[in-house]
Amino acid sequence: MDTVDEMAGSGTHQSRLVRILAFVPRILASKPHIILLTLLGVYLVVLPLVSVHVSAFAELVGGNYTNVTSDLGACIAAGGTIHLIKSHREHRSQLTKLENLVTDLHRRLDERG
Repeated sequence: MDTVDEMAGSGTHQSRLVRILAFVPRILASKPHIILLTLLGVYLVVLPLVSVHVSAFAELVGGNYTNVTSDLGACIAAGGTIHLIKSHREHRSQLTKLENLVTDLHRRLDERG
């Protein structure tokens, strides 16, 4: 079994931790999470640029522009990972169908000749 299959969760004996961690990319790439980070970025980055005071406590809890942009980068990476895993699953499914088709074709040719 290759690494992408293991990441995709196709293994039969997975620990509970592995199954829980498999949801992390989905949560990071979810629309509500991206919207929340965007709003946080507006509050912590854009508002101070237009001379609106943001409290030190808000910056302590919410982070700064470096935190917000790195979190958005993690969301993009997680979305890319989800897309790759989905594409890999679809490709594997297509390969299985093709293998079955070729096997059936060989069986039919053997029956004729």
